Amino acid sequence: MEQKLVSIYADLHIHIGKTSKGAPVKISGSRNLTFANIAKEAAERKGIDLIGIIDCHSPGVQQDIMACLEEGTMRELDEGGIAYRSTTILLGSEIEIREPGMGPAHLLVFFPYLDQMVDFSGWMSLHMKNIHLSSQRIYVPARVLQEEVYARGGMMIPAHIFTPHRSIYGSCSPRMADVLDLERIAAVELGLSSDSQMAGWLSELDPYPLLSNSDAHSLGKIGREYNELLLSAPSYSEFELALAGKEGRSIAANYGLDPRLGKYHRSFCSTCGTTASGDEPMIERCPGCGSKHIVRGVLDRILSIADRPMMQVPKHRPPYFNQVPLEFIPGLGPAKLDRLLEHFGTEMNILHRIPEEELARVVGQELAGWIAAARSGGLSLQSGGGGIYGKVGQ
Repeated sequence: MEQKLVSIYADLHIHIGKTSKGAPVKISGSRNLTFANIAKEAAERKGIDLIGIIDCHSPGVQQDIMACLEEGTMRELDEGGIAYRSTTILLGSEIEIREPGMGPAHLLVFFPYLDQMVDFSGWMSLHMKNIHLSSQRIYVPARVLQEEVYARGGMMIPAHIFTPHRSIYGSCSPRMADVLDLERIAAVELGLSSDSQMAGWLSELDPYPLLSNSDAHSLGKIGREYNELLLSAPSYSEFELALAGKEGRSIAANYGLDPRLGKYHRSFCSTCGTTASGDEPMIERCPGCGSKHIVRGVLDRILSIADRPMMQVPKHRPPYFNQVPLEFIPGLGPAKLDRLLEHFGTEMNILHRIPEEELARVVGQELAGWIAAARSGGLSLQSGGGGIYGKVGQ
């Protein structure tokens, strides 16, 4: 019997701040970012069906997962993943590599089952200074790491590939093939300051599925970027099929910040505060003051390593929608957002499913108009850079 496929929303890069016992995991993450709290936030407030928690290599986090399973609040799926209500959690890890003569880069890995993650964590602990913390450097060649992941039935996805700090293209190498075995990459993650159009400058990326994820360091940031997947149900095996484009499963759409809202979209001069604009990249010096103190932006970096005279987006790419998160909407404070959630259930409902006139009945026509404009890309934006988010104009 042919399985019915449905659209689900997926955010596959969420950090854990602390374990339930208060032990630190992601130092810069909020303390309420625990395994159980993330599951609850995704299922009940955000409306995210598939989430990737990428600090599950930490032994303290693994204890929390086991406790949730033993309590019966969650269950491990035969198809891979941990189910909490209608949301499925994929068990992941973010790992830092550094090849000789290159800068650092972050990679995401995922496994279907907890015992595989525990086994992988045991291997990593032999090659890592602190297995308890997030995003730690592993002291083995990147290709050896790939072999270990795939030998255990996992997958690898390079993280936020263009960001200026700790990414394959942003700080490591102008070509992914210089660092990784291209046959052992399941997809790539774009990051907050780029989109699939910008990826079209690099021919090396043409074969790979693109993912847009939040890289959330707080509960509120979950779902600021996400993907729409066509699956029969949220699980690891279905996600794997979607990335491979098999049996009708697919990535139906990417939803992400307009790149101009990202913190590192354009290069920024830390001496005089100039942010790059136009088609000429700011790479070595500030055109305003001549300073070399440049925080390199994503677009500027892409233009400097592009191997095409103009961007080309492969026909198999799904659409990329510039999604302005609700927290960026002018005038939508916590009280009004809570009122919308009270009426409409989840943020995904507010962003995608509720007609403008129904929103207006709850928060007024002006604010409903802002939300509708965010859906259609009708908001004016000011580019971000140098670690400062862009802004939505009023």
